[in-house]
Amino acid sequence: MEFKNTVTAFLATVMISVPFAGSAEERLDTLMSELQGAETETAAQRLENQVIGEWSKTGSPAMDLLLKRGRDALEVDDLDAAEEHFRALTDHAPEFAEGWHGLALVYYEREQFGPSLDALERTLALNPQHFGALRGVGAIHEQLENLALAYDAYERVLELRPHDPDVIAAMERLETKVKGVSL
Repeated sequence: MEFKNTVTAFLATVMISVPFAGSAEERLDTLMSELQGAETETAAQRLENQVIGEWSKTGSPAMDLLLKRGRDALEVDDLDAAEEHFRALTDHAPEFAEGWHGLALVYYEREQFGPSLDALERTLALNPQHFGALRGVGAIHEQLENLALAYDAYERVLELRPHDPDVIAAMERLETKVKGVSL
């Protein structure tokens, strides 16, 4: 009888949690679609914040804490602490894209562009729609004078988030260098 109650409780938990997993994915898909179709920069920023909120859910209180501590340390330019937290996060949750994105930001701040690109590549392998990682790829390639690669990354950002003033300015800055002058 005890076994039957345990199995019933387990199945109820599984059945309750399965729809939430699907609905979280559906919510993210809906948010990304709305972001792509946002008519104003304000609407896009609101939707971007919601998307980042969804991306930031690890499903583990311990991993959530590492993410928060890493972001907090990055915000106050404590790069050593930020790296420590993001490394722990990527070690314990290697399939969580935000950990890699945080680590990429630390490396970028240190102007360690090779490791930053590696971490951004991991981020994009896990989340190909990560417009923040694509922005980072564009910025690094622009700094390294790989202008065509920077332009391509920025173009992809605008496909995902069309109202990004920094990316729009970067593309305008790079357009003649990459595409030349029309005759």
